Amino acid sequence: MLPLFYRILGRVTHTLLPAFLPAVNVIAPHWETKHRLGNYQGIVAQQGPLLWIHAASVGEMQAARALIAALTEKIPSCRFFLTAMTKQGRDAARLRLPETVRCELAPLDTPQAVTAALRIIRPDLYVCLETELWPTMLQETGRARIPMLLLNGRLSEAAFHRYQRICGFMTNLLRSFAAVGVIREEDGERYCKLGVDAKRIKVCGNLKYDLPIANAQAIREKYWQLLNPREKKIFICGSTRSGEEELLLPVYRRLQRETADKLLWIIAPRHIARLNEIRHLLTQAELDFALLSDCVTKGQNKNIVLVDSLGELGDLYSIGDINFCGGSLVNKGGHNIMEPIRWYKPVLFGPFMRDYQDAADLVLAEGAGFQVRNADELSERLSALLQDERLQQQVCQAAERLARSQQGSAQRQADMILNELQVFVK
Repeated sequence: MLPLFYRILGRVTHTLLPAFLPAVNVIAPHWETKHRLGNYQGIVAQQGPLLWIHAASVGEMQAARALIAALTEKIPSCRFFLTAMTKQGRDAARLRLPETVRCELAPLDTPQAVTAALRIIRPDLYVCLETELWPTMLQETGRARIPMLLLNGRLSEAAFHRYQRICGFMTNLLRSFAAVGVIREEDGERYCKLGVDAKRIKVCGNLKYDLPIANAQAIREKYWQLLNPREKKIFICGSTRSGEEELLLPVYRRLQRETADKLLWIIAPRHIARLNEIRHLLTQAELDFALLSDCVTKGQNKNIVLVDSLGELGDLYSIGDINFCGGSLVNKGGHNIMEPIRWYKPVLFGPFMRDYQDAADLVLAEGAGFQVRNADELSERLSALLQDERLQQQVCQAAERLARSQQGSAQRQADMILNELQVFVK
């Protein structure tokens, strides 16, 4: 039974929304009321199972992407309908996923919108990613006898305590799922305390960070030859945002002194459009630098390299001795700190990790990196890593353990889906 609030909301929406719909379409066309009311047209019945995958926003799209890739290998005829709560998430999905995957905004969590969507989509399985637990959606999908899975599940300590206050309701809600795939043991334990049968819980790792590497040695050799660092330590600052390079300049100068000028600093801004801004900053600081594109044609003999091309950073981390992920010393939400981790490299990041807090929790719990409060603390941590080879080795080993723990997550969770789609597998 849904809480009284949801029942009242459903009745109010059903009664009032049609009257206000024309005004909403004029005032806020970006709200896309047609889809919010479950009106998804153009879905053609075809052979093969249809999966409805629901995610929250941009961050969950990487998880959906990994899951869809793994499932497509196992069931080539599988079809996907993906919904997101935010327009940014929907747009990111359309950009990154194959054109065959239909990506739309999710319906309102009201009986009328959800049942309308279910009648049109008619999925064979509903997959909820992470913590997108919408009560009406789960209740109406269960009533329609559509099997449901909760995958890539995570449950923070704070969220767990909030859910405990409505434990009876949460227990009934979570019983809707045939199985629950969680990221960590702690997540599974918390779901179990909320009433999920331990036999239905499987620890799988994080879909978003299941990032296998092909031709790892060839990638490393490519950048060693390109940058020719020789005996230098390599300090990579990736996905930096406006204002961060100024903070990083004194960090570089200190490390340069402590390594007797045997330090190669690689700066990879999040947006290429900022190159001139960074070039001006380095010139004003009287620091000589080279563009990565010039290293290809002219060779490399500078202590600072500015990355001026897209798609390089993820592989550049393969040669980094010490790595900093930007967007975190300034309030920009952080960036994917698992990119250096997958190369078994330590990572450092600042206090602003709103968009990647789950990754920060993983890294800190394993001891695979460090979170700092400011540039001064970053300088201290980096200096300690460079001077203590034993510490650096320990952190690298922790990074390797963490990276390996995430590998195979997509396959494990795809297998959970296959278990619910046995009729199509046969």
